[in-house]
Amino acid sequence: MGSAPARISIIAILILCISLLHYLTPLHLHYLHDIFQRFYYIPIILSALWFGFRGGLASAIAVSIIYTPHILFQWGDHVSMEIEKYLEIVLYNIVGGITGLLAQREKERSIELQKTAKGLEESYQKLQLQSERILVVEEQLRRAERLSTLGEMGAVLAHEIRNPLGSIRGTAEILKDDFPPGSAKHEFIEIQIKETERLNNVVEDFLRMARQQPLELKECSIAEELRTIFRLAENQAKTAGVRIVPAFTADGLPIKGDGEKLRQAFLNIMINAIQATPPDGSVTIALERSDSGVAITFSDSGIGIATEELEKIFEPFYTTKSDGTGLGLAITRKIIEGHGGRIDICSEKGKGTQVCIRLPGAK
Repeated sequence: MGSAPARISIIAILILCISLLHYLTPLHLHYLHDIFQRFYYIPIILSALWFGFRGGLASAIAVSIIYTPHILFQWGDHVSMEIEKYLEIVLYNIVGGITGLLAQREKERSIELQKTAKGLEESYQKLQLQSERILVVEEQLRRAERLSTLGEMGAVLAHEIRNPLGSIRGTAEILKDDFPPGSAKHEFIEIQIKETERLNNVVEDFLRMARQQPLELKECSIAEELRTIFRLAENQAKTAGVRIVPAFTADGLPIKGDGEKLRQAFLNIMINAIQATPPDGSVTIALERSDSGVAITFSDSGIGIATEELEKIFEPFYTTKSDGTGLGLAITRKIIEGHGGRIDICSEKGKGTQVCIRLPGAK
């Protein structure tokens, strides 16, 4: 619609053009003057619509001032025509005022509606945010409930499984001495010891997941912890034919944390990445500063994870490995969240996986 000065210019030009038509048209062509005087309603109504009550009235008054000399000096000898044109001037002002008043009220109502709509939009966004927070809290409560159940079961498992396992392993080791290597029974006992150890590790992981283990927070260097993980996983990576690529853009980066538990979390992710990466592939460890602290990213060139599996990957006992317990990532998330951080996984089937951990810096 243009700016206010442009609109004023349009109205002024219209009034000037119509007035020139009046002043320059001979009086005996009175039917043309009747048409021209109706033309004045165009700038008056436009002014009322654009500028409200004051605009419509101001335009009507301007028309009246410009049109009055034409009536006095050119129509002075025609009294009936003169009265008719004065009544037209009165109508100009009435139409300008009423139209301007209605337009102004409509504009004010429109502004009110816009404010109401904006308020409703803000309220909707707040409700949506609260709804998302409620969903997060519900998920945390469900997880806490599951962990509580795991804790109760863990106490029973510790007593009912670990002690018999220790007895079974001890007996197997005694029997093992009675059969030389190469004997069929020696091989069976080796399998028994190995499977007993694996079952014991499952129980240990389960108890680690269920227990509320206190964190020993102290200042530690994330870069040093990652270098330790690099050394611990290096042999396994070489055996699998996978390269580990450290890509630290920052060094040191101290945080308040439990170094032992962070190493456990990082090692779980690193082992998963190595196992998911085919020979000649690579696992990259990146470390950089983030807005709130540090960001650690593990990226592999492995087989990736399907979208439907990503939603379940942190659930206890969910695993896609034939020999997995499904507790490694659940324990990892518990450790990271215990440090006030968060863990996110991005993956696409056949294109690798990226695990990003964000931890708050030392204050």
